[in-house]
Amino acid sequence: MGRRVGIVLALVAGLVLAGCSEDWGVDQHGRPVTAEQLEGQWLVINYWAEWCSPCRSEIAQLNALAEQQQGRGVRVVGVNFDGLQGAELARASEALGIRFGVLAVDPAERLQLPPGEVLPVTYIVDTRGRLRERLLGEQTAASLAARLQALRGEGS
Repeated sequence: MGRRVGIVLALVAGLVLAGCSEDWGVDQHGRPVTAEQLEGQWLVINYWAEWCSPCRSEIAQLNALAEQQQGRGVRVVGVNFDGLQGAELARASEALGIRFGVLAVDPAERLQLPPGEVLPVTYIVDTRGRLRERLLGEQTAASLAARLQALRGEGS
């Protein structure tokens, strides 16, 4: 009997701790982005701005990557460099044709990302929330997929 109680308590404690992760705010549509949606996945985090020409042309590649990686433990998320919120963020995301989630709350502090001095900048974060790669300049779906494959092959 004592062993069963211990197992049940351990399971309950695990569930409580799993629910303790803070959510990530909302996306460009005002929908909540929960911890369960992003944590434990590889994240490709792209910072963009409407005035950044390479950012604008990179969006199609990021859309393609998001579609290719769906269901494979990888999430592509965007962050507006200018800190747009609400309707402005929704409008800018729509205008650029972004089909992946855009976080309204910058995750830089949460993930200890170095500041981006140039745009576009893309960060690859592993399943444990550790920064693994910082890529400056315009990326392609193929180059990002190759980096992900190489990093995932390292065992994290």
